[in-house]
Amino acid sequence: MAKKIQSALISVFYKDGLDKIAKLLHENDVQIYSTGGTQKFIEDLGIPVTAVEDLTSYPSIFGGRVKTLHPKVFGGILHRRENDDDVKTAAEFEIPAIDLVIVDLYPFEETVASGASEDDIIEKIDIGGIALIRGAAKNYQDVLIVSNRSQYDEVYDILKEKGCGTELEDRKKFAMKAFGVSSHYDSAIHGYFSGAEDAGNFRAGESRSLRYGENPHQSAKFYGDLDAMFDQIHGKELSYNNLVDTDAAVRLIDEFQDLTFVIMKHNNACGVASAATAHEAYKNALACDPVSAFGGVIITNTTVDKATANEMHSLFFEILIAPAFDQDALDILTKKKDRRLLIRKDVKTSDKQFRTLLNGVLEQDKDLSVEGGEDFKEVTDKKPSASEVKALEFALKICKHLKSNNVVLAKEGQLLACGVGQTSRVDALKQAIDKAKEFGFDLNGAVMASEAFFPFPDCVEIGHNAGITAVVQPGGSIRDQLSIDYCNENGVAMVMTGVRHFLH
Repeated sequence: MAKKIQSALISVFYKDGLDKIAKLLHENDVQIYSTGGTQKFIEDLGIPVTAVEDLTSYPSIFGGRVKTLHPKVFGGILHRRENDDDVKTAAEFEIPAIDLVIVDLYPFEETVASGASEDDIIEKIDIGGIALIRGAAKNYQDVLIVSNRSQYDEVYDILKEKGCGTELEDRKKFAMKAFGVSSHYDSAIHGYFSGAEDAGNFRAGESRSLRYGENPHQSAKFYGDLDAMFDQIHGKELSYNNLVDTDAAVRLIDEFQDLTFVIMKHNNACGVASAATAHEAYKNALACDPVSAFGGVIITNTTVDKATANEMHSLFFEILIAPAFDQDALDILTKKKDRRLLIRKDVKTSDKQFRTLLNGVLEQDKDLSVEGGEDFKEVTDKKPSASEVKALEFALKICKHLKSNNVVLAKEGQLLACGVGQTSRVDALKQAIDKAKEFGFDLNGAVMASEAFFPFPDCVEIGHNAGITAVVQPGGSIRDQLSIDYCNENGVAMVMTGVRHFLH
């Protein structure tokens, strides 16, 4: 049987979406207590509100640091309705029962991300809010806690259906969500003070269920705020594999300042090209491997226009990500209902990476190193030309984001082919050469990039025989000189970076 809500405490930072809940509570004769800006928001809706200050007989003090921290508030939330002693004490001290608490937290993470001063950041550490959330969640037997604006729609539907009542299973479910919110919040604060991020921070946040995991027999959830990164303007929900490919696509496109298109498949790039126009860049990216592009994820760092949309419309792809779309491009692309279109927002992501394995979690810094021509150490008699240096820089950006072992073949502004995920670098190179030939590319004058050193000179020999004229690799093998000697004897330019980019 639903438990009728008699009174509610509402005190929130974000008020969008709150109006319909407040109106529903008023229509069902629920007594509302509130504070500050939330009180004014509700009163402006024409709904009567009792100020918390009137309940506690204490004003908001210390610049708002203390508003709700009072026995009449926390007693109203925490006293057990079925406990005779609690009920007697509540009556003795005139403590009203508070059956619903709607509270969110100061935007601590957003304030940190904005580059605000330390004083401003400290003031966004919520004290009363976190205590109200924990108190209400602890007493879920009697109290419903709403701890995030993302829960408003679900709560409204429950209250609407049940005449402003709640079942125990409703209250317990939202208590669980509340402890997730508080755990995530505390982890973010801990991360700020420690200068790092807590691996548990991701696990504790709001989650969304996915249709399934990597395979249909695996269940899956995403913990995080996708809405902060993307506006999905068309298509069905993202799947587990979509998210993995999207992450890889975002990391790769961010290496490029020039207008670029990237096509991802199974977490590896199968097409990358930079050009003067979106149309040209897309066509060149697709030419890299039009077979693998089928069912892939496409990302660009430029607006998608009508000409480009027309060009890509015939291809079956899962997702297209761009900073913007022209309307006539959308008119074309939205003709396929399941095609997912995402507008990427300018949001800074974490500089940490986490991976679960064995009975724990690995944490590492993201690989943010990118080596340009100024970092290249020329180790051969022949020096790379200016155009070769640009092509080597381009190839190395891609190489960094492919599964090891890998080799990338490119000409300035276009990926020609890559060999990825091989146990032998020779196999990776042979795979790349075969793919380039399959799709009609002339490797004469192309460059080659490797994410790790060549232990033997066989790769430079195979590459040279295929037409490669310049090579970039980290170096560091005890046999580096053998590769250098081969290049000197055959007129191949080689540079070393001293930086390895394994990706497993």
